[in-house]
Amino acid sequence: MKYDLVLLHAPSVYDFRKNSLLAGPISDVVPSSPVFEMYPIGLTSIADYLERYGLKVRIINIANRMLMDPDFNVEKKLANIQARAFGIDLHWLPHAHGSIELAKIVKRLHPDTPIMFGGLSSSYYHKELIEYPFIDFVVRGDSTEKLVLMLMNKLEFGNTHFEDIPNLTWKKGAEIGFNPLSYVPKDLDEFDVPGYRYTIRSVFKYKNFMDPLPYNGWLQYPNTAILTARGCTQNCLICGGSKEGYEQNCNRKSLALRSPAKLIEDIQFIQRFSRAPIFILHDIRQGGKKYVEEFLQLLKGMNLKNELVFELFQYADESFFKQINEAVPKYSVELTLETHDEELRRLNGKFHCSNRKVIDTLQYALKHGCKKIDLFFMVGIPGQTFQSSLENINFAETIHLACGEDPRLFYFVAPLAPFLDPASAAFENPDRYGYKKLCHSLEDHRKAITQPSWKHMLSYETFEMTRDDIVNATYESARLLNEFKLKYNLIDLEGYKDIENKIEKSVHYIERIDHLLTLPEKEYEVELATIKKEIEELNKHSICGSNELKWEVQKNYANFFSLAMVGLEQLYEEYAIKLRKQFHPKVRHQVKLDI
Repeated sequence: MKYDLVLLHAPSVYDFRKNSLLAGPISDVVPSSPVFEMYPIGLTSIADYLERYGLKVRIINIANRMLMDPDFNVEKKLANIQARAFGIDLHWLPHAHGSIELAKIVKRLHPDTPIMFGGLSSSYYHKELIEYPFIDFVVRGDSTEKLVLMLMNKLEFGNTHFEDIPNLTWKKGAEIGFNPLSYVPKDLDEFDVPGYRYTIRSVFKYKNFMDPLPYNGWLQYPNTAILTARGCTQNCLICGGSKEGYEQNCNRKSLALRSPAKLIEDIQFIQRFSRAPIFILHDIRQGGKKYVEEFLQLLKGMNLKNELVFELFQYADESFFKQINEAVPKYSVELTLETHDEELRRLNGKFHCSNRKVIDTLQYALKHGCKKIDLFFMVGIPGQTFQSSLENINFAETIHLACGEDPRLFYFVAPLAPFLDPASAAFENPDRYGYKKLCHSLEDHRKAITQPSWKHMLSYETFEMTRDDIVNATYESARLLNEFKLKYNLIDLEGYKDIENKIEKSVHYIERIDHLLTLPEKEYEVELATIKKEIEELNKHSICGSNELKWEVQKNYANFFSLAMVGLEQLYEEYAIKLRKQFHPKVRHQVKLDI
């Protein structure tokens, strides 16, 4: 089968199966591993949008295939694929190495096939990316579904007049063009994001369920998510997805929302195949009071079977949790507090309220039916000292006692790692916000992510903490948190010992790798190879328990009849698309943009 577009997701470091990298805790609090094999949900919305117009689009999670099978041959897989174009995401900057290396391989195997890049980091570094000889296009902005369709239309007919596609950076021989960043849609209802319908349909259509899997372990624990918005109302200093970050990088001056009715459609579809938790990405209160009321009212009217997980960006009063509890049979909450220090929270922008109000928020949630609360602290935020990072654990204990030692509270600590976000205020104005920026260009980050330990991957230091301080503060905070959890029976003795052992070994290997870096190159490579296995084990939940981020579910999937019906419906939808293409062959060439 020849495809129109094949979308590829690369590992963070392409040759991770050979290299020994102590990634440590940089992915402990996200679903994916240090390989960062979870691809951005925008891939599915692009694929879904293009397939509505009859194009054949395939998603191949190269990172996950490599992770699941040590013998998976990437080049053999790619060599056998015929496509009009390849797309590679560079959304999160930790993929700076893997995405570039994968593009090199694709271009070597398919020298005449164009390669396009997309994602927030691609948008930021588009001028660097287009200079690589193996990259032909960069599609910029946060909503590229229509733009990719326009580009595919031109590629189909050999049309090389790319100047009329907004947000496109292009190359034609020696000529390079940077089209204005003028397409910024005001709402998201036109797009199926995430495109779970596409994902399921593609399994049947392309007879492969391994390629589009979101991350390693998804079959055993099929978490899903729905996107409420693109853009943000908050201006957190360290976030590239902040209000100012989106404005600079994507020309987005206002929030683009997915309507409550569309969110309900997404939830209804998801619960037809999954019983695992559904994450509601972004704080729903960004849409305003009426938005929240409409969404919760619609939830109340449906037969909701899955647990919902809500994000909170700021203080929430008791009435908010009452509303959720009345609308949702089972829900949990996630909030990133970052620090106990009220002044630092005010400076950084996340939960800029008093500690009393933080505790009030948690108490209200627990009082009104919340099943689980994940509370995250961070090491490396603006203005934080070594001692202040350790005092986060004291505040965790204050919270725990104030909430009656409730076991529904789960506490985590993680470093701001490996990189400062491009377009964040801290990245753009490091001196103003107390940072020493060590990586500037895309190439800087590409080299940094291949360093042998996460200490040397860090793209920054702060005025208060060196790289060594950040690493040591992270492990010391994790050790104190581990003791706190044992003290209040939040983990058992076996779990405590496991984490304590991993922290001790991690500190040892950080020091050992520092020593190895002083050796001649050949000796260094030999010595590093000898500790590869031990390092790989330490990369798996090095400072928190492997099950602490999971939600209890009695059943991961819906019943067989429901799953079969979903599959049949998607096959019917595919047939309908073919008919539309047959009777209206020109419809996809008439893309309309609201600019």
